[in-house]
Amino acid sequence: MPGIVEIDDLHKTYDGGLEALKGITLDIEEGEILALLGPNGAGKTTLISTICGITRPTSGRISVGGYDVQSEWRAARKLIGLVPQEINLEPFEFVQSTLRYSRGLFGKPRNDALVDDVLKDLALYDRRGSRTSELSGGMRRRVLIAKALSHEPRVLFLDEPTAGVDVELRRDMWMLAERLRQDGVTIILTTHYIEEAEAIADRVGVINSGELLLVEDKSALMQRLGRKEVRIKLAQPVESVPDSLAEYDLVRSKDGRSLTYVYKTTGERTGITRLLTAVQAAGLTLADIQTRQSSLEEIFVRLVREDAA
Repeated sequence: MPGIVEIDDLHKTYDGGLEALKGITLDIEEGEILALLGPNGAGKTTLISTICGITRPTSGRISVGGYDVQSEWRAARKLIGLVPQEINLEPFEFVQSTLRYSRGLFGKPRNDALVDDVLKDLALYDRRGSRTSELSGGMRRRVLIAKALSHEPRVLFLDEPTAGVDVELRRDMWMLAERLRQDGVTIILTTHYIEEAEAIADRVGVINSGELLLVEDKSALMQRLGRKEVRIKLAQPVESVPDSLAEYDLVRSKDGRSLTYVYKTTGERTGITRLLTAVQAAGLTLADIQTRQSSLEEIFVRLVREDAA
């Protein structure tokens, strides 16, 4: 079954010679939430702009809902909602009429009930009669999101949607994204807040220097590349790790009161049982044991560093 967004060998080189996208190939399934992670300048915004028809590709092909974004751009664009990084709204326009106007631009008939529902979802209904210039930065960000939803898109691009906003809006966005996904809307999210990707994404893509390093199911990625730590707290501090425990590559804490053992989650055997036996055989008394699994942020940082090396 073809994806709702299909990207094949996409390249983008700017006039100055900067190669922003280097052969991106990606299929995005209908109804999924895909998080695109990458450092500044990695190519995330260029990729989104090219899919949305704002930037022309140098080569390659993109289709949305089966429509080519260049030769059938009107049909493709009607399926897309975009929330850009920059807040760019007509300052003297009213909130409600901003949504009505945006809906009309996409050829949709007037539907005040739907517009009101969108405003309510984003806690904007009480401000529907306000001019956008009268709103706070966070409220204007909400208007951008509402505007992108006003024509009922099937694919929604969120380019750093919660950058610089309060925790409340961020949580509202997470809940809204889940509701949209349940309605079959596909969401592509770029973010610097990796906890967002960890909280709501189905798949995670990592892009760096214009190359797509990987796209993988979030849970599978964390299982494959994640690591776990076992922290062994000792009843008495040690000045050094006993030689008999050298094979475990234990890390001693500064105060000598704990030893940390790292192992991969994909291993058939963790070696923990053997380690604990060896610790006791070395004459050390255990006070407590704690485990911790690496986060998506740690995996992302490791991937980017490996790519740069």
